[in-house]
Amino acid sequence: MKLKTSKYNIITVLGATAGGKTSLAASLALKLKGEIISADSRQVYKGMDIGTGKDLEDYCINGQKIPYYLIDIVDAGYKYNVFEYQNDFLSVYHDIVGRNKLPILCGGTGMYIDAVLKGYKLINVPHSEELKTELEKKTDKELIDILKTNKELHNRSDTSNRKRLLRAVEIVLFYRENKNVDFNYPQIKSLNIQVVFDRDFRRKRISQRLKERLQSGMIQEVERLINKDVPIETLKYYGLEYKFITEYILGDLSYDEMFSKLEIAIHQFSKRQMTWFRKMEKDGHKIHKIDGYFSLDEKIEKVERLFFA
Repeated sequence: MKLKTSKYNIITVLGATAGGKTSLAASLALKLKGEIISADSRQVYKGMDIGTGKDLEDYCINGQKIPYYLIDIVDAGYKYNVFEYQNDFLSVYHDIVGRNKLPILCGGTGMYIDAVLKGYKLINVPHSEELKTELEKKTDKELIDILKTNKELHNRSDTSNRKRLLRAVEIVLFYRENKNVDFNYPQIKSLNIQVVFDRDFRRKRISQRLKERLQSGMIQEVERLINKDVPIETLKYYGLEYKFITEYILGDLSYDEMFSKLEIAIHQFSKRQMTWFRKMEKDGHKIHKIDGYFSLDEKIEKVERLFFA
């Protein structure tokens, strides 16, 4: 019997908030002997559970625990960033692949997913005001020529506007002058899956889930973080639930005001997520859409067909 093989070495399950990504990813991991790498910018924080929708019970199927990574890796109060995420992702990715398991990337933070799938490594390239002043004298065409001379242009994002173009040139010149820095990046061949629902369903699901989380102790979760001396400004920096519930706890908002503002903010956040994924497609990422109304078995069957095609 011929063993099934795939041209892909990772599956990415992405989508807007409240879209059922985790349950699908966990089921795929069980079926395909995979392990999950979270791509959520707030689930990295310990003690921020209800507000970030960790739903850790989804990683246990029929009593079998599905391994997951990059959840609960830093203390609340810290400001984790995309550079750290990409480095942590690479470490986990190599570990999973090294054990002949399938990495399954799952989340809704487009910036993190994009950083992983672009195929080149981010590094902390310092800003140089002197270089920036010199580059600003050049035309866009001259800057693009510098880019083309020093790297292959993977997509249009580096040249989409003047600010990004200047930064891209600054980074590529840093690479050229610092050849001792390790820029190796694994060849990522991802099957990208997006679970999609119609707009009305997304809005209803977001509102329902918000009510459920508030009833499940989300306000008490934020109170605990405050009592642990997580700075108020940092909680507001985390946004959404943590921002508006903090303002409610401080007495700046009534409960009804908090609920209304938070509900609107989450709907807006969901819309931004969808916009980011459309941008990823424009930049060349193939994303296969799966109808959210399909049963879980139907979704798994469709992903399998795509993965082994």
